[in-house]
Amino acid sequence: MRHTVTTRSGEIAYTSAGTETGRTALFVHGVGVNGGLWRNVIAELDGHSIALDLPLHGGSPPREDYSLPALAEAIEDFCAALDLHDIDLVANDTGGAVAQVFAARHPERLRTFALTNCDTHDNLPPEEFKPTLAAAQRGDISARASTLVKPAAARATIFANTYEHPELVSDETITGYLEPVLGTPERARHFERFLISVTAEDLLAAEPALRELAVPTLVVWGTADDFFALDWAYWLRDTIPGVTKVIEIEGGKLFFPEEHGGELAALLRDHWAAN
Repeated sequence: MRHTVTTRSGEIAYTSAGTETGRTALFVHGVGVNGGLWRNVIAELDGHSIALDLPLHGGSPPREDYSLPALAEAIEDFCAALDLHDIDLVANDTGGAVAQVFAARHPERLRTFALTNCDTHDNLPPEEFKPTLAAAQRGDISARASTLVKPAAARATIFANTYEHPELVSDETITGYLEPVLGTPERARHFERFLISVTAEDLLAAEPALRELAVPTLVVWGTADDFFALDWAYWLRDTIPGVTKVIEIEGGKLFFPEEHGGELAALLRDHWAAN
């Protein structure tokens, strides 16, 4: 079911599934998609699952501050508004960077943590993403938004390297992801600002606390990601004391949670059962 909640810092849209009793899994997506990224994972889970839409994405409205600390506090405000405690936090891509900052600041909220392919340490932006960031800084994305938002163009550009099989991603899914961030000139300018606002400096600032994070943490990594090499999964293992396992998804790309939802769901169930 789709919902919207008003938090201290603004409205956040989210979907929820399963019973609201027992433990809750909270899923955080990355840039240019929305909580729907997790739909194939959540469909295989029995417990209470919540997939939020980050500000500007999905059904969540734009904001003024898109820095990692501000986005992490948006998650904290979301948890406070819904009275979420002892959550099983799962994140991907830029959402992984947001989740790392959130976990560093609010470890008391977490029962477990799971990171999939995402920004880590100083790999923000990753080398392959730097041309996109440069385009955002020049205003080229907003200038081309009316073309980029079209599913055929998006498969050939935005999503070409994020899926194993971009040709199988439906027009409906692509439109649902991109319309909120590129559908109007104003939204597209916000999207450029979002991309520019997420910096390595803010992620590095969270690192001392991450080096003390004892929350049981699972790292699941697609091995064919053009943006986040497999080495970063093992960097997380060596940095976060709570990491229990690193599991490789052979051939998985950045958005493997969408393409390998059942496989990831099984790994999460095992992780949660053990912790």
